[in-house]
Amino acid sequence: MGRVAAPLREQVLSALRQAILNFELKPGQRLVERELIEQLGVSRTTVREALRELTSEGLVTVVPQRGAIVSAPSLDEAADLYKVRAALESLVVQHFVERASDLEVDRLRRTVEDFAGISATTTDMRELLAAKDRFYAVLLAGARSTALRQLLESIQARVTLLRATSLSETGRPLEVVQELRAVVEAIAARDAKRAAELCAEHVHKASAVALQHLHKS
Repeated sequence: MGRVAAPLREQVLSALRQAILNFELKPGQRLVERELIEQLGVSRTTVREALRELTSEGLVTVVPQRGAIVSAPSLDEAADLYKVRAALESLVVQHFVERASDLEVDRLRRTVEDFAGISATTTDMRELLAAKDRFYAVLLAGARSTALRQLLESIQARVTLLRATSLSETGRPLEVVQELRAVVEAIAARDAKRAAELCAEHVHKASAVALQHLHKS
């Protein structure tokens, strides 16, 4: 049974996660267990396990008297999260410039071109986020800062939905490619100050898009 149940849980988890990231399930929407059981054709236990995992990822919030809902950060919370991201990522970029090898710079450049290729061929939010995550994985590895890695990871779950909100805007993925290319060129020139400024600018632009989207909803 274990070998059958595990893949099923993963399928349910993946289906719900994708529905949230693609906004088929809207921020603030209630996730009624009975409805999910009927729609997905699985047991209550499987649905509850998936909701627990999504809660740990920050995509679902459990509200007293209401139950599980799709996470919906307030405008103030979202603005604060983006400010924290901008500050942390700017520091990571500075460390990367100071500590990364030329090989790691080339690797970082390849992740941007990979993201460019993926964003030109799909609107699947999980693929877009995964491609962008590979950029950050190389950046964090080259920065060689455990403290900064832990701090960024601690807010990662809370910003996933915001990142999806930003990337879902028409034309935004192309802008992201251009912004990240500029960051990488500054890094390659070993201009830590300029690279950090461009990184902060990239996060601020993402913030403006996401906050505008939240304001409308």
